[in-house]
Amino acid sequence: MIETIIDAKGVWKRYDAGRHKIEALKGIDLVVLRGEVVAVMGPSGCGKTTLLNCLSGLDVIDSGTIKISGRDFKDLTDNQRTDFRAREMGFVFQTYNLLPVLTGIENVELPMLVGGVKPSVARKRAQEAVEMVGVGEWSRHRPAEMSGGQRQRFTIARALATKPAIVWADEPTGALDTETSAGIMDLMVQLNRTNDQTFVWVTHSEEVGALAQRLIRMRDGQIVSDTKEVPAHLDGSDSSRAVELTAQVD
Repeated sequence: MIETIIDAKGVWKRYDAGRHKIEALKGIDLVVLRGEVVAVMGPSGCGKTTLLNCLSGLDVIDSGTIKISGRDFKDLTDNQRTDFRAREMGFVFQTYNLLPVLTGIENVELPMLVGGVKPSVARKRAQEAVEMVGVGEWSRHRPAEMSGGQRQRFTIARALATKPAIVWADEPTGALDTETSAGIMDLMVQLNRTNDQTFVWVTHSEEVGALAQRLIRMRDGQIVSDTKEVPAHLDGSDSSRAVELTAQVD
């Protein structure tokens, strides 16, 4: 059964800029199915990172509705929203956000410990996650002793350790060289196939966008094209079908 995991309707987001308001998102409508890999692309300032922040609940919208797994963010308090993100979502960022004083595995288990998971359970999940992404032998090393690709793999392990339904990634390969970037993206594609997790990537890279099952392009706070390729494991067939959901607009 195909399940909707992200359902956004009429989403507007405005920021104050002195006497003026900047309209970062202008009436966004977006539906994402569980298990999809979606890439969001567009020029700098088009609203793609704002869209990710609003969809994930890191930022509050001005109008419209956003439902994740059927839960409407408007019905949640700040604490409930934070708890929901901790349980249902994982985050991968360009800057890694690993604490330099902690080892790799300690960085992976820290969010779980903060969320109240028992230390023994957090360590077990963290170990499973780092083994899954192929950096188990680096678990006792600190970030400064790792390459950029290794640090990003620990970031991905941290995002996956809680077994989230959605993994959000903002420029996940922006700080990596071409070869390392290819390895990181191949890893996320494989994890999607293995775990049926939903991945939403924000990226400037056409190479990264080409790996997604669905490519969304934004301009001036709006979605201007949304090209979807339904994979076989979602539609039950042996072949995929390409569907142009929204035509390119002027």
